[in-house]
Order: sequence, then C-alpha cells, then structure tokens
Amino acid sequence: MNNQNNRNNRNNRNNRNNRNYRPRVVDERSVKEKLMDTWSPKTQLGKLVKSEKINDIDEIFNSGVKILEPEIVDFLLSDLESDFINIGQRKGKFGGGARAIFRTTQKKTKDGNRPVFTVMAVVGNKNGYVGIGLGRAKETVPARDKAVRNAKLNLIKIARGNGSWESEISESNSIPFEIKGKSGSVKVKFMPAPPGTGLVIEDEIKKIFTLAGIKDVWSKATGQTRQKINLVNATMQALIKTTTTKIREEQKPLVHY
Repeated sequence: MNNQNNRNNRNNRNNRNNRNYRPRVVDERSVKEKLMDTWSPKTQLGKLVKSEKINDIDEIFNSGVKILEPEIVDFLLSDLESDFINIGQRKGKFGGGARAIFRTTQKKTKDGNRPVFTVMAVVGNKNGYVGIGLGRAKETVPARDKAVRNAKLNLIKIARGNGSWESEISESNSIPFEIKGKSGSVKVKFMPAPPGTGLVIEDEIKKIFTLAGIKDVWSKATGQTRQKINLVNATMQALIKTTTTKIREEQKPLVHY
C-alpha cells in the first residue's frame, strides 16, 4: 500500500515538472448551461427552445411538432438517463451464447467482409418519458452514440396509474389499464399491478419500464420473444396506447400524465 502511494506521489511530481502538464478541469456546469455555450440550433423549434420561449417539453408534444435535434430533449429534460438493450450474442468458445448489446452483421465487399454493429438504446427520466432508438455503424462507439441520439428523437410520453383495485388514490406506480402491442410474431400484454408487486416482465423490458417510471406491472408475451427488437417494438406500441386510448371522465382523475 505504501509503495503504491509513493509511486502515485512520484508521478504527480513528474507531471508538475513537465511544462506540457495541464491540470484536469472538471466542468461542474449543468447540461443546460453547457448547451447554452456549445449548441447552435438548426431548426426553428431548437431556436425557440434555446431562447427559452419553450420551457416545457409537453408544449412540443401537444403541438405535434417532430423533434429533429436531440439537444432539445437534453435542454428540457436534464435528468435523462440511458441504457442499452441486449439484442446481440457473443461469439467464441467460452463466451458464446451470452447476450450482448451489439448485434454484428457482415457485408460482402471487394475488399472482404466488413462488420456492421447494431445497438438499441433506451432513454428516460423515470417520470413518464421514455424513448427507444437503433444505431448502426462500422465501429462500436459511433453505433452507441447513434442509438442514444435516435432514442432521444423518438421520445414519447406515457400515462401511469395506480394498479391496486382496492385504492382510489391517483398514484403512478403502474400503468392505468391493460395495454397490448404487436410487432412481427411477438404479442405482448401488460396489466396493472398493485404496489409491491415489482416488474413481472422479461429482463430487457424491465429497462424500459424502469426508465419510464413504472414500478409494478404484470405481463404476458407470445411469439418469438427471443427476437429482442420485435419484443421492444411491441412494448413501445403498447406504452403509446396509455395516452392515445380514450377513457371515461370518472377515470381521468386516477390517471397520472
């Protein structure tokens, strides 16, 4: 332990004596403050957001204007988090079969086989906003960046409710009613669950519900559920129905938007 500390102190002294040494500066500004200095909006909507004429992302959703710049989402939802869906599979003798976030395909060219990496990302603020995006690139890091960018552009707002049939309090622990979705051969059904149930769903779908702010739900899925992209698309189709389905007036106070 002492040898490690002495080695670190020696490296620090060498760095200070080096004329090219620059101390590391930690930028403690918020995401919004950084965008004010670095972001140059390309669309009219982006210019309105940066000038703070639009301060709520719900105004954009209610107007029906499509978001074309991910910085708009970063500017209005600074608490956004991201995660990746395991859509690929590792190769190799010992790691073969294990799930991975990269799905690798190869393209035949004159120069040989060129790998293409596909990544699926999910973003959300754990308070009713969630989005899914796909990214493809010849390298892993650009594929991840594209996936996160597209997920922000595909952001949607969902409705939440109390999953307990014994309570009339408007809570947001579950979905307000039963919802269904379909993509390819995959069909999913999600049902409200009372507090304390947890997410009784597939592990990769848990990432979506967690970032959406849903804590309790029951589910049922049929079809080729190993096809994670179809499973995720069916889930997003179902979640969109929480805001598009018409409900009775007496049910509206129990739904949290």
